[in-house]
Amino acid sequence: MKDVKITVQETTNNTIIKFNTNQVLINGGSYEYSNIDEAKNSPLAQQLFYLPFVKKVFITANFIAVQRFDILEWIDVQEEVKEQIEAYLNDEGVVVDEAPTSKKEAIEVYSEVTPNPSVMKFASNKSLTQTNVEYKNIDEASKSSPLAQAVFNFPFVKEVFISDNYVSVTKYDMVEWSDVFAEVRTFIREYLVSGKTIIKDLPSETKSAEEDKAEEPKVQLEGIEAQIVDILDEYIKPAVASDGGNIAFRSYDVEHKIVSVVLQGACSGCPSSTATLKNGIENLLKEMLPNQINEVVAING
Repeated sequence: MKDVKITVQETTNNTIIKFNTNQVLINGGSYEYSNIDEAKNSPLAQQLFYLPFVKKVFITANFIAVQRFDILEWIDVQEEVKEQIEAYLNDEGVVVDEAPTSKKEAIEVYSEVTPNPSVMKFASNKSLTQTNVEYKNIDEASKSSPLAQAVFNFPFVKEVFISDNYVSVTKYDMVEWSDVFAEVRTFIREYLVSGKTIIKDLPSETKSAEEDKAEEPKVQLEGIEAQIVDILDEYIKPAVASDGGNIAFRSYDVEHKIVSVVLQGACSGCPSSTATLKNGIENLLKEMLPNQINEVVAING
C-alpha cells in the first residue's frame, strides 16, 4: 500500500474508536479478534494486541475499530495508535491473511424486487463492503470495483450500487428482469464464491468536487445536523437498504430549514421516491425535530 492516511472517528461507545483508512484493507467481510491468539491470521491485529490497553480489534474493508480496557482514555493514545497503523500499512504490512482454502465458502445470493422497477437487489450472506459505492458506468467501476466492472459486462446493466451485503443493479429498458435476473444472480454468486476482489480502491479519491459534497459526514457535525444524521441512520437507512437503496445526508440550510439528502441505488430515480421522501422522511424529521424542518429535498446519486 502507498500513501495510506488514517482519520480517527469516535463512536457511541467511548471505549471503542475507529481508524478509517483511505484505501481498501480486505476483500469484503470483517474480522473480529478478542486476543492475540485469535488474531493468528492478522499480523496487524497481533501488533495492536501488544499494546497493553487493547481489548478487541475489529477489521473491515475501510476501517479498524479498537476497543480499549479502562486503564486509560483514548484521548491519551489515539494519535500514537493512528501513527502506528499508518506506518504499518505504508510499509506494506499484511492486514489479514486471506489466502483461499480448498473448501469453498458457503455463499448464497438471492434476488429481491424493489419499488423501482428498473432495479433488482441481489443480497448475499457474505458481507461485501462497509462503505457504499455507486457506479454509473463501466469506466467508473474499472477504477475501483472488479465486481461492479464484471456486472457491467451484461449489456443491459445501466448502474451498479454495492452496499453492506447486497448489490443493486439498474437495467436499461431493453430487457425485463424476469428474463435475466436468474443469470445475474448466478453470476454474482459464482464471483463471490471464487473469492475474487470485490472493491480494490475506495472511489472517493476520483470523485469530482460536486460528488464529494454528497459524501456522508463523519464526526464534525453538531447540533441539528448531527441529530438529522442520527435519525436517518437509525430510522430511515435500514428501511431503504431493505429495498436496495441508500440515503445520505448532504446539507442543512439553517435559514430556510431545508434538509438535502442524496438517494442512491434503487432509490435513485425510483418513481415512488418522491412520495417516500415527503410522506415518510420529511414527516418523520418534522415530528422528531419540531420547528426545525420545513422541507426535505433529494438529489439522485
